[in-house]
Amino acid sequence: MNVRSNTFSSIFILILFMINSCNADRSDKNEVRKVFRYNESAGIYSLDPAFSKDQASIWACNQLYNGLVQLNDKAQVEPCIAHAWKISEDGLTYTFYLRHDVFFHDHPLFKSGKGRRVIASDFVYSLNRIVDEKVASPGAWIFNNVAKEGNLNLYKAIDDSTFEIKLANPFPPFLGLLSMQYCSVVPKEIVEYYGKEFRCNPIGTGPFRFKMWKEGVKLVMVKNNNYFEFDGKQRLPYLDAVSVTFIADKQSVFLEFVKGNLDFMSGIDASYKNELLTPSGKLNPKYKDKFNMVTQPYLNTEYLGFLVDEELSLFKNSPTKLKLIRRAINVGFDKVKMMKYMRNNIGVPATAGFIPQGMPGFDSSKVKGYSYNPELSKQLLAEAGFPNGDGLPEITLSTTASYLDLCKYIQQQLNEIGFKIKLDVNPPATLREMIAKSKVAFFRGSWIADYPDAENYLSLFYSRNFCPKGPNYTHFKSAEFDKLFEKAQSEINDSIRYDYYQKMDQLIIDHAAIVPLYYDQVLCFYQKNIKGATGNSMNLLTLKRVKKL
Repeated sequence: MNVRSNTFSSIFILILFMINSCNADRSDKNEVRKVFRYNESAGIYSLDPAFSKDQASIWACNQLYNGLVQLNDKAQVEPCIAHAWKISEDGLTYTFYLRHDVFFHDHPLFKSGKGRRVIASDFVYSLNRIVDEKVASPGAWIFNNVAKEGNLNLYKAIDDSTFEIKLANPFPPFLGLLSMQYCSVVPKEIVEYYGKEFRCNPIGTGPFRFKMWKEGVKLVMVKNNNYFEFDGKQRLPYLDAVSVTFIADKQSVFLEFVKGNLDFMSGIDASYKNELLTPSGKLNPKYKDKFNMVTQPYLNTEYLGFLVDEELSLFKNSPTKLKLIRRAINVGFDKVKMMKYMRNNIGVPATAGFIPQGMPGFDSSKVKGYSYNPELSKQLLAEAGFPNGDGLPEITLSTTASYLDLCKYIQQQLNEIGFKIKLDVNPPATLREMIAKSKVAFFRGSWIADYPDAENYLSLFYSRNFCPKGPNYTHFKSAEFDKLFEKAQSEINDSIRYDYYQKMDQLIIDHAAIVPLYYDQVLCFYQKNIKGATGNSMNLLTLKRVKKL
């Protein structure tokens, strides 16, 4: 009898496995009333949080999973599965106290097919999985500072409700790192059952649970009726489902949104920019009664970078080796007009430092950047030995096709000063490789925050992070900067740490290692019947409090 019962159980699980396959095209018999619909032009590679490295995957995983902590609308860390935590005085030990009412989504491998409760050992497994070389998660770097015992990271389940992490060195931004989707909790028995196919059979704890995914066509996530978060007395989420399509052509996506077939659209594309926005960046009045536009700072700085490593021959042969030339470029074009005519005022001209608006600790009054001053630019050229640009060698600016118009604007204005700027257009992957290998002396770049702390930006200028081993693409080196950077790493007091950050940011600007162009903005468009939609400067899509009327 036991053999027969086990056989039937195995067959039952197999049938449900086939039903839940990500390639099965399924739909509920009953019509879902409140479905939030959006498009993801870039497509989604995986629904496994271990591979949530791009916005498309992050947005989907944010609906399916939870971690110890999460970010609120101000990009501040707040409780999630951990209802509280304690940090030791030396900043090395983080102790998290878990909620008792968090359950994984239902699955036949769990007892009675119901999701089991999340316990501390689940986080030990989930975080160890991220650093497992066999998994090859791109998020492994998050835990570089976690202390080790032999080859094992020091994660510990004190009991079912208490989880501990020990760091090798103090690192105040660590809580922000733990808010990333890489750090989501997953059930060991489900992950090991599916293996690599967990990417399309996800089981998490999030406000929505996986329903179906026909790759390149449609992804559906449905309401998790056992979700642990409440809005007052109302259990979240409000929506019944989330439906994601994968239309690649962005103009087609815009048309689908205008027709009301999509509830949400993020960002702006050149193909419809002037149709949707006025020259000043406002919503076109013809659409005022059709949908809403929401804008907010986005933790992304667009910039031009200089290679400033004196030991590299490329630096020695480039006119940008002279700080006077780099400063002349900084003040030689009008960023305000650039934003108005090239970007419809989407974003803020970067007249402070590298750290963007929206980042905690940003203070434009304490970091003095560069503003347009053509006369000063000419004066600096003359001081460098090139009056009116006479005798100044040609300077090549490397970029991609997506930013060609912007770079042409900069080229034209600088050429009027006396520069001879040549544009070199490369495929994005090629340019990234050239920058990483220090093969270009002057390049257009951008840096989007991985976590909401300015350390993420300043690490690009720490001398120990020289590319290709790290993100210091300019090879900027300053003993004073390095000293401040290392002091900030162990400073727990936010006010003192922010003061260090601002001093470092000013050093970068004073050395003119970069030309900050603009601090980006998030543009989100919602249909009129969508209420409660919020976001933060990380451009994170959170749908658990959204209502569709």
